[in-house]
Amino acid sequence: MNLLTMEHITKSYTERKLLDDVGFSISEREKIGVIGINGMGKSTLLKIAAGIEEADSGKISMGNQVKVCYLPQTSVFREGMTVLEAALMGSGSSIDSFAAEAEAKAMLNRLGFTDYGERVEHMSGGQRKRAALINVLLEPADILILDEPTNHLDSEMSEWLEEYLIRYRGAILMVTHDRYFLDRVASRIVEVDGGKLYSYPGNYSEFVRLKGERQDMELAAQRKRKSLLRTELQWLSRGARARSTKQKAHIDRIMAMQEIQDMQEEKRVQMDSVASRMGNKTVEVSGISKSYGERVLIRDYSYIFLKNDRIGIIGPNGCGKTTLLKIIHGDEKPDTGGIEIGQTIRMGYFSQENEFMDESVRVIDYVKEVGEYIATSDGRITASQMLENFLFDGVMQWSRIEKLSGGERRRLYLLRVLMSAPNVLILDEPTNDLDIQTLTILEDYLDRFDGIIIIVSHDRYFLDRTVNRVFSFEGEGQIRQFEGGYSDYLIRRELLNPEEGETPGKGSKGKNSLGAENSDGTAVRAAKDSWKQHEKKLRFTFKEQKEFETIDEEIAKLEEMICALDEQIAANATNSARLNELLKEKAETEQQLEEKMDRWVYLNDLNDKIQQGM
Repeated sequence: MNLLTMEHITKSYTERKLLDDVGFSISEREKIGVIGINGMGKSTLLKIAAGIEEADSGKISMGNQVKVCYLPQTSVFREGMTVLEAALMGSGSSIDSFAAEAEAKAMLNRLGFTDYGERVEHMSGGQRKRAALINVLLEPADILILDEPTNHLDSEMSEWLEEYLIRYRGAILMVTHDRYFLDRVASRIVEVDGGKLYSYPGNYSEFVRLKGERQDMELAAQRKRKSLLRTELQWLSRGARARSTKQKAHIDRIMAMQEIQDMQEEKRVQMDSVASRMGNKTVEVSGISKSYGERVLIRDYSYIFLKNDRIGIIGPNGCGKTTLLKIIHGDEKPDTGGIEIGQTIRMGYFSQENEFMDESVRVIDYVKEVGEYIATSDGRITASQMLENFLFDGVMQWSRIEKLSGGERRRLYLLRVLMSAPNVLILDEPTNDLDIQTLTILEDYLDRFDGIIIIVSHDRYFLDRTVNRVFSFEGEGQIRQFEGGYSDYLIRRELLNPEEGETPGKGSKGKNSLGAENSDGTAVRAAKDSWKQHEKKLRFTFKEQKEFETIDEEIAKLEEMICALDEQIAANATNSARLNELLKEKAETEQQLEEKMDRWVYLNDLNDKIQQGM
């Protein structure tokens, strides 16, 4: 049974047609994920379904008893409200007030709130978004409409929300770019592309497969039509005369075939830039600590970033991840310790919240502030051409920033960072507000990036795809190192802490699945963490498979480098300056070899277990 039906819906903003005569419906208990390039109309579709905006034309049908609850991208509360009042806003008339308050407090605990009396005007944008999420979840609804619900949630919060929505009895319509989240929750994917909607049954993985099949079929039909059209045009060129009804119909069919437009090539962001040259000295962090009052965020942390390091930094919200990035970038000073930056190091910092953007500035002028040209692997291109590569066409380039969607501004900011040709790329929550296609291209770009990458992210798929070492904030300022991606981290963490039921440093011992205290003080889970169950199937991730195929060759190269360095050391025994350089280089290479050997042992053990069907 359809709860909501939309027919012949059209919606435009100035000259941009976001929805062009589309149809859409939501059935009972259906869980729909909406995806597409930023600025294509995903949020607009949700607003029309929620009744927040009206379509320019078309018909919307919904039962009188159907209740809709909507979570916007940006949440606004009345000044002076407490976080508890924000979570309960509007729910008093529909459910028991005492039960509602108890459940609200449990959810607030689960999503990182401890002070129920904190005023909303003192909260960050992420905290307001989480309070609004609780408010929507507490309200009984037939259709739950969520715009980017996973933004500003850490990994454990996202896993909890997954479980909650999987059990949710109503229908769900959501926009999210978290691919693992879509894989677990969605039962249908709807793609918004060029004003049209394309519906695919199943989760995100099934969508990828079905979309590929659809595009293959369309290309095959297009090739067949073109082949037939060539034959028919040859017949027409031989001088066929329209003397009979049959011949006239034949010619009309040829004309109709000529009017059919070819399948449009899918627009994709194209990222290509040349990193600046990096010398031997990179970024060395020595014994840094950072506290705010009595709260210790970082305690005695040291690390030397190596060339082509791919580092992922994880931990609960507010633990100090962004502070660490700001210290590395030089925006904040540590209380103790220091950082040494090599002379050739050029950092590009993609912050969690976009740097200040003057909304009155035109898009092209904002990019030209960095430079008129950018170096790529194929030579120099203009700022305008780079904007084209990032899907900002001629009209958009001369538009003011204020006319861009949140996702388009995020993409523009990423372009500006990459145009500065950094050799150390610092990304703070890069997956927030970037569409899946842009994320996929960004992942490919990072594979080819010739430099150091440091990422803070709660997107588990993105971390699995891009990093080979994880630093986890473990509470009380301790930072722990794990080799591999996020999936490797989960496996290693459980092996090291088999009885640990919660993420280290979360401070949630003695709480139930919604964060409420149990009478006996033991940790109780409402359900087994199915994310970890999935990973316990022990299969290679995409990145692990690539690494397993190349690690033997990489180890051999490192061993050859050490042999060559030994020869150089012997030849420079009397040259103390050169000898010191060679000894330092050998020590670094031996350290890399040791790390590669540890990784080789892990990957081969995992491969043996996979082969044995464990």
